[in-house]
Amino acid sequence: MIRTGRRRRRATGRRTGGQPKVVALGGGHGLSASLAALRRITGDLTAVVTVADDGGSSGRLRTELGVLPPGDLRQALAALCGDDEWGRTWARIVQHRFDGEGELHGHAVGNLLIVALWEQLNDEVAALEWVGRLLGAHGRVLPMSSVPLDLHAIVRGHDPEKPESVSTVRGQATVALTPGEVQQVQLVPADPPAVPEAVQAVMDADWVVLGPGSWFSSVIPHLLVPELAEALMSTRARRVLTLNLVPQPGETDGFSPQRHVEVLGRHAPKLTIDVVLADEAAVPDRDSLAEAAQRLGSTVELAPVAAPDGPRHDPELLAAAYDRIFRMRGRIGPWR
Repeated sequence: MIRTGRRRRRATGRRTGGQPKVVALGGGHGLSASLAALRRITGDLTAVVTVADDGGSSGRLRTELGVLPPGDLRQALAALCGDDEWGRTWARIVQHRFDGEGELHGHAVGNLLIVALWEQLNDEVAALEWVGRLLGAHGRVLPMSSVPLDLHAIVRGHDPEKPESVSTVRGQATVALTPGEVQQVQLVPADPPAVPEAVQAVMDADWVVLGPGSWFSSVIPHLLVPELAEALMSTRARRVLTLNLVPQPGETDGFSPQRHVEVLGRHAPKLTIDVVLADEAAVPDRDSLAEAAQRLGSTVELAPVAAPDGPRHDPELLAAAYDRIFRMRGRIGPWR
């Protein structure tokens, strides 16, 4: 079943009173897009962020200091900054990367700040709360696991000269850029500990939002942490799966919207989804998407959520789509 949301008035401001408890899972730019939308419609928001990044500044800090990769956590915090002068300023500062030729080249200010607080407090969750208070973040940011993770993928055609060869590709940065067809991903260690606060947030939520984002390297990894996966399956919260606007070069080249749904289902066959949200202009075959969603127990919600200037989600239009879904399908009354 597919529902089409008409172009609604852009969401502005924040609700007061009884607000939905929302948990958003993902990483990188996709999670940032979802958080920038969700913070507009609820003040009770938690981001649960993947910790498998091994590239760039995060990869260097992870290798040199043995810490969780801070980059996706930093991006989530920046996305939760407000639209006032304080929020905009701190968002720019934590995202700023040093230039030059020295050892600081390429490091993001926010990454260094997060790692410094980790070393001071010896508590990843408390340190992120301190950063959030400094930024005036409209929500909480948690890592999905308490240990750094490695992402391995089974890929067909990773070597362009051997298009039918199947091999194991190691590392999130490499998986994200593979020219081959990703068939399956797994985490190393295979049974990583979940952050207890992340598990509890999922269990206490009214709504859980999964995606958008890099499908194999940011979205699906949450389903591979056993305690977190169990919480996602047993929570009383309703679940929204937000699809990408376009396939990601390398990782999901040629993927249709329904194929995104199908591969997620293969990695978590017991997980049910209540709503699959997609941009109405990005779904050429609505019947096939509806069939794929139905196999996860879901209906499809189509809404105009793309920005007019490129393949990215518009935060206000995405907020309006989430707002409609939460109000029309929630277990509690309207929040306005």
